[in-house]
Amino acid sequence: MAGKTANGGGIMGLIRSTPEFINQVKAETSKVVWPTRKQTMMTAIMVIIMTTALGLFFLALDSAFNAATQFLLSLI
Repeated sequence: MAGKTANGGGIMGLIRSTPEFINQVKAETSKVVWPTRKQTMMTAIMVIIMTTALGLFFLALDSAFNAATQFLLSLI
């Protein structure tokens, strides 16, 4: 049955369930443990370090494959 909800169905059921849903969202949001500013900064720094390291790794790998390909093509 399309359009039916658990508490009566139809548009009226949706209207009745909306305030309950909002209250549940507020209750769950209050349980969230937000990171501190220091934790956020440390995570951001780690992301920057890791993306830089991976970028350099893939640059080296790409350069090695490029050199190998150029060498093999020069043999032809």
